[in-house]
Amino acid sequence: MQTAGTAIYIPANWMQPLDWREVFGNERCVEVDIGCGKGNFLLRSAQTRSDTNFLGVDRLLRRLRKVDRKIQRLSLQNARLVRVEAGYLVGYLVPKASVSVYHIYFPDPWPKRRHHRRRLMTALFLASVHRTLVAGGLVNCATDHEEYFHWIQGQFVRIDGFTETEPEILGDGTQSDFEREFLEARKRIHRCRWVKKSGGC
Repeated sequence: MQTAGTAIYIPANWMQPLDWREVFGNERCVEVDIGCGKGNFLLRSAQTRSDTNFLGVDRLLRRLRKVDRKIQRLSLQNARLVRVEAGYLVGYLVPKASVSVYHIYFPDPWPKRRHHRRRLMTALFLASVHRTLVAGGLVNCATDHEEYFHWIQGQFVRIDGFTETEPEILGDGTQSDFEREFLEARKRIHRCRWVKKSGGC
């Protein structure tokens, strides 16, 4: 359900896959920004690539409302937001073979071993990502946490059907607040890009 005056989308049925044409009003390729935060990447991408639809995902309504106000000020027609857990969105709401790119930047590393089960980037989650990507679709990831980065790489390797390629480097204006803070602190950013084998959007 899309309400006038807001980019926040509320599904009519949280148990059924989304219809992208209903969400965006067209059939353009869809890219999903998992954990969109303050929306820097989402907003800049939607501004500069009007031929692509962007869905921002976050759990915190307060954050989404702030991003929503920016979307309205910029009159962006190709950006939508949804408040939901990323695992549920990808596992149950995203239709099969319907997303061209997932952007997953600086997910919580949950560094303590006893908390690893809370990490987003598990093989189970990536299996859902693989199922919902078009052939040739991409997953762009970044983290400042070296151990988590290697752990993520290991999870991708467990999923048959991904091939690693050169990582994406974000330009000025698309970096999150987290990334800018890490760069200013001279922390190393670990990046990876994985492609679903064959085809394209």
